[in-house]
Amino acid sequence: MLKRVFVAPDPGRVRLRFASRAVIGVGLAVALCGLVGHSLVAAITGGLAALLTLFTVTDATVRQQAVTTALLPAAGLPVLAVAAVLHDQPLARDLVFLAVMGAGVYARRWGPRGHALGIFAFMTFFAAQFLHTVPGQLPELYAAVLLSLAASAAVRFGLWCYERRLPAVAVPAPPEGRGLARITTRQAVQATLGGAFALGLGQVLSDQRWYWAVGATWWVFVNTTSRGETLVRGFRRVLGTVIGIAAGFFVAIPLEGAGAPTAAIVAVCVFGIFYTAAVSYSWMMFFVTVMVGVLYGVLGVLDASLLWLRVAETAVGALGAVLAVLLVLPVTTHAVTDAWIRKALRCVHACTAEAAERLAGSLSADPAPRVAELDVLLGRVRLSLAPLVHPLSPLKARKARARQVL
Repeated sequence: MLKRVFVAPDPGRVRLRFASRAVIGVGLAVALCGLVGHSLVAAITGGLAALLTLFTVTDATVRQQAVTTALLPAAGLPVLAVAAVLHDQPLARDLVFLAVMGAGVYARRWGPRGHALGIFAFMTFFAAQFLHTVPGQLPELYAAVLLSLAASAAVRFGLWCYERRLPAVAVPAPPEGRGLARITTRQAVQATLGGAFALGLGQVLSDQRWYWAVGATWWVFVNTTSRGETLVRGFRRVLGTVIGIAAGFFVAIPLEGAGAPTAAIVAVCVFGIFYTAAVSYSWMMFFVTVMVGVLYGVLGVLDASLLWLRVAETAVGALGAVLAVLLVLPVTTHAVTDAWIRKALRCVHACTAEAAERLAGSLSADPAPRVAELDVLLGRVRLSLAPLVHPLSPLKARKARARQVL
């Protein structure tokens, strides 16, 4: 896994720029929250909003990215208010949380914008549970979120907008269908039921930190389309969390919430999250886990038992996702892989046609956007095939066939 992270190709140093800009954007957001006198809780909320903005907004063009960023408050602020109002009403809170979860997954049918808005809405509700938000805190938290979104947008679209020099690449949508044949519909049902399982069992483990189980289920479903992808993602999430917890004993607990060292560790973790996300989900989760540990230290509630509870809640959440994809409207790896390969082949055809027209003298023909799109589609094919070539896959014949396709 270390080799995959540190020697993976990074054409144009895009991952390095992505991660470096995130550190600047999140750091600026938190610094501004501190300068205007916001509380620690508000600063953490603002930092999370900035991180999500820089991480989840992936529209094809800079203009579309700016529009999606501007729409994030419309998705997040009402959810934050509902979460705060329902703080002392567990049954209503749990039902609304699951509804937000299902709607967030279903929103993926509208492409990158729906995907980003769904994640932002879910994570806003999650953050309200993490910080125990109550209605009296809403004005300050609203101000912190809006200030942080403005700061991260200023960095992304003003200070360092490297995307302007890159070809516009649309993130491919999951294979289409109607009704329950649509993957996003099936996954919305799976995520809701898996989240309900995780919520119930998570509350048995802890009536204070149960939300970690729901969050684990949610993130297992993000950026996956098939049963195999979800199973592998669940395994990698637990693995990354366990490694991160081990590091937390040596990093987070000894810090005891000290200001400067904590800020430095959080900056390293933000960089690690963004730099490793595209190549290793396990290492991304490692950095997320370490960052959460030091934030708990700042809040004054960190101890060894809390770290072990995090492992247990994560395992419960991953189990909820696994059971859901296996038993509820399963989406097979074969069907999804076939659909992505067909899309990639159609893109090859279009790319070749554009190249032929360009060679014939057409000035309007340009294969570059198609080449960029093909690169993304081939990445989706590799991701879809990954479960079949995973070391834990028991299907030897399919594993050999998958290697041939790769």
